[in-house]
Amino acid sequence: MTDARFSPFETHLDPERALAILRDATAGADDGELFLERRRSEALVFDDGRLKNASYDASEGFGLRAVNGEVAGYAHSTEISETALTRAAETARLAIGDGGGVMAPPPVRTNRKLYGDADPMAGAAFGVKVETLREMDAFARALDPRVVQVSATIAASLQEVFILRPEGGLVSDIRPMARLNVSVIVEENGRRESGSTGGGGRTGLAGLMTPEHWQDAAREALRIALVNLRAVPAPAGVMEVALGAGWPGILLHEAVGHGLEGDFNRKKTSAFAGLMGQQVAAKGVTVLDDGTIPDRRGSLTVDDEGTPSGKNVLIEDGILVGYMQDRQNARLMGVKPTGNGRRESFAHIPMPRMTNTYMLSGNAQPGDIVADVKDGIYAVGFGGGQVDITNGKFVFSCTEAYRVKNGIVGDPVKGATLIGDGATALKNIRAIGNDMTLDPGIGNCGKAGQWVPVGVGQPTLLIGGLTVGGSAA
Repeated sequence: MTDARFSPFETHLDPERALAILRDATAGADDGELFLERRRSEALVFDDGRLKNASYDASEGFGLRAVNGEVAGYAHSTEISETALTRAAETARLAIGDGGGVMAPPPVRTNRKLYGDADPMAGAAFGVKVETLREMDAFARALDPRVVQVSATIAASLQEVFILRPEGGLVSDIRPMARLNVSVIVEENGRRESGSTGGGGRTGLAGLMTPEHWQDAAREALRIALVNLRAVPAPAGVMEVALGAGWPGILLHEAVGHGLEGDFNRKKTSAFAGLMGQQVAAKGVTVLDDGTIPDRRGSLTVDDEGTPSGKNVLIEDGILVGYMQDRQNARLMGVKPTGNGRRESFAHIPMPRMTNTYMLSGNAQPGDIVADVKDGIYAVGFGGGQVDITNGKFVFSCTEAYRVKNGIVGDPVKGATLIGDGATALKNIRAIGNDMTLDPGIGNCGKAGQWVPVGVGQPTLLIGGLTVGGSAA
């Protein structure tokens, strides 16, 4: 596999034969496409004072889909050839039988480009990347004598896709991605705590590898670690919770976003099913999924079905007004696709997925929101979490949080978890800050075994009546 641009219809397939095979596979179907992909990625990990891992991966292949009603036949292969394509077409065809469907209209076309197409891995030589990681390690250790371990990562990838449709439309997209992460462990009096930060987006590595950027990242990772070093056990009980701006929007993503994806609502397995047009959140709450923000981690010029991404309003002033849709679920629900048909790779079938999901700002000052907390916590960093789509119940762990009493921010707390359900949490939002911020570019989202990059964001929020799990007596 070379570094030349991916050109499958010049190097692997005759375009007319590929189209004929696709048309045979989708005759009598409602929809379908041939998705071709090449992906190259690299990652360098510097840990414990040495280069621990350096990897380079490359893959290419295709997936062919034929859709009839709720049934989809899908076959994929790492071999891009007419022989493999013919076998895949025969396999996909089995799922739709004699067909009987009417082919859906093709996606609209777009000339918009939301990111460049330069290879982010080519922005710096391998030795320069290693030396940058070495400098990050030395810099972080020199910041504080309590630093006992540093881990730094540079990662980049380039995904190139072509989407051929039965009517003959061909869409292509070149998707760069770059990310830099740093994690610090500190120790004092036998106690160890960690802090980490990072970010990136659909850009090259150049901006991430400047000393100004990675030094700020190292300082922030150390700050979080030192905060956790003096943290006390978190309280437990039902209390008020103030959420910081930016990355805490991951709670919105999990607790609300998945429940607003079209497939869960068409099948009526979402807690939001059947609530279109109803009040599902407090007044002032407006939530969007927006794949059109330039260079953002979750953005897409076109989704993995060829539909241009959109700026889709999901909740407006507390009213449920929209779901995120791929082509199949949109057709079955009698609405338009929203540009949210996504797949992890050519080996996966597309489904409705989030892009960049965020809540718009309100009018409150962030400081006033925290000052209004009588007895609760102020959570500004989150780690892992999980949600049950059917009822919206969620559990999230905080990586940075503080005890608040009578509006005074006190000690940081350790081991805090937030427990609740999305629908109730939305209705219990009591204040919305004027400081909406997107996350720094660190999000990944899992669904049905598939992982895709996403973005989240929100302003500072005050939510009443969340259960906080902690270990304080």
